Amino acid sequence: MEELFTELIPAREAGSTRLLIALHGLGDSMEGYREVPNMLRLPWLNVLLVNAPDPYYGGFSWYDFAGDPAPGVVRSRGLLAKLLDWARDKYPSEETVLFGFSQGCLMTLETGLRYPRKLAGLVGVSGYVHDEHLLARELSPLAKEQRVLWTHGTRDPLIPLAKVKAQMEILRGAGMTIQWEEFNKEHTIAPREVEVIREFVAGCFGSKIGA
Repeated sequence: MEELFTELIPAREAGSTRLLIALHGLGDSMEGYREVPNMLRLPWLNVLLVNAPDPYYGGFSWYDFAGDPAPGVVRSRGLLAKLLDWARDKYPSEETVLFGFSQGCLMTLETGLRYPRKLAGLVGVSGYVHDEHLLARELSPLAKEQRVLWTHGTRDPLIPLAKVKAQMEILRGAGMTIQWEEFNKEHTIAPREVEVIREFVAGCFGSKIGA
C-alpha cells in the first residue's frame, strides 16, 4: 500500500508522547509547516509533517481539486488512517492532534471523524468537508466525544464562509460538538487565529496557556 512521506520535529521536552500531525493545503508541502513548533510554542508537542500523495505544481495535493475529488479523498483518508495506526506505537491516539489547512482541513475532518479511536483533538483551518451528509452518516462511534476546532475567514475568496458554516451546522445537527471561530482574514492563517489554535491544542491535553 502507498505510504505518505513524513518528517518528525521532536518536542523540546524529551520523552513526550504528545503529537500534532500537520496537513498542508493544495500546492503546498511540509516545508510550509516547519515553523509550526515555533508558532504554537508548546515545548511538549512533537510535530509530524506530512506531504500529500499527489504532485501538484511544485507542491502536493490530497485529491483532485479540478475534477472529481471523491476518489482522492477516499484514498488519502485511508493513507491517513494508516498513518494514525502507525503512530500509535509511539504516540497514543488520545495524545494525537490532527491539524490541517484548506485541503488539509478537509482531510483532518474527513479522517478524524471516521477514525475508530478518539484523538486528542481535530483542528481544521480554512477548509470544508467533501460531503457533509455522507460524513454525518459515517461518523465513528466516538466522533461525538471528539474535540473539534474549525476556523474560517470572513473574507475567504476561495472557500465562501456561508457554505462552510452550513456544512458545520449539519455536522452539529448530527451530534458533533464543534468550536467554530471566524476571523477577519482571507485564505490564510491570522495571528490571532494562531493563539486560538494554541489555546485549543493545549486544552486538548489539559494544559492552560498563561495570559
